[in-house]
Amino acid sequence: MSSVTMQSSLPRRFLAWMNERFPFANSLLFFSLYATAVLVGQVATSTAGVEFGLRELAGFLPVWCFFFLLRIYDEHKDYEEDCKNYPDRVLQQGLITLGHLKVAGALAIATQLGGSLLLDGGFGPITMWWLAVFAYSLLMTKEFFVRQWLTERLVIYATSHMLIMPLAILWMVQIGAGAEGLPLEVGYLAALAFLCGGAFEVTRKLRAPEEEREEVDSYTKVFGTSGAPIIVGVLLTLATGSLALLLMWIVDGTPSPVWFAALAAILLASLVPLQLFRQNPTPKGRKTTEALVSLSMMASYLVVIGFVAAQHGISWGGTGL
Repeated sequence: MSSVTMQSSLPRRFLAWMNERFPFANSLLFFSLYATAVLVGQVATSTAGVEFGLRELAGFLPVWCFFFLLRIYDEHKDYEEDCKNYPDRVLQQGLITLGHLKVAGALAIATQLGGSLLLDGGFGPITMWWLAVFAYSLLMTKEFFVRQWLTERLVIYATSHMLIMPLAILWMVQIGAGAEGLPLEVGYLAALAFLCGGAFEVTRKLRAPEEEREEVDSYTKVFGTSGAPIIVGVLLTLATGSLALLLMWIVDGTPSPVWFAALAAILLASLVPLQLFRQNPTPKGRKTTEALVSLSMMASYLVVIGFVAAQHGISWGGTGL
């Protein structure tokens, strides 16, 4: 339970909600994903070298607001169920309200739109990709107008919502590419993000038998404590394949075996705890698995950044705005 009370200032109560539902530590993963996309966008479209400067740093703010807005959407969409299942949360206690989140969401939307227009220097491809992302996110809030049907089908529900990740990745890649068109090969990165996101979605809804609750969905309910970790492993393996194809495209050939060894090590670091959870599904094992899958996702993006640096070098780009 949060230590804040109604007597606490609104900024402190809002910060308590963020620490609970959108911790700043998540920004490390978001930034690694964003930086990867921007650098891939530059590699794909520029012959002048790869750079990362104030323009690219500024571009992270609307991207962070995108992930923040998704959390706000979820808080609205799941509010009634969360009041029943998680009454001790900051929002459910009334320490902040959905009205507060609507104001924050409006600011997040304005930041995304304004940032995209600024990066475009007017209305251009970056803003067009953002509009596609925003439109899809609005459909998600309405559960594609088939809420009851989707909620009864956990896998289809998750897949329909995870499809926003490839769109978001293409928006971020376009930030790196500027006004240039994107080649089809950037789809390797979009696939990587989709598969990693899917793996994490399943992982965060694994439960040990004693943690299962009748009113809360989990993938271990659907596929069992043996089957659900296998699905995560398959998704991570496919993600590693997408990552390998991305590296081969960047280098236009076969990378050094050292890079493939790094990919194998990252994959193994997730597969081992998943197998241990299958053999002995405990709350501690579930938490360890979730943490290591998260770290493997970040490591995958860092590999791309390191590979781009090794192949092309990364210079400081100044303002660029």
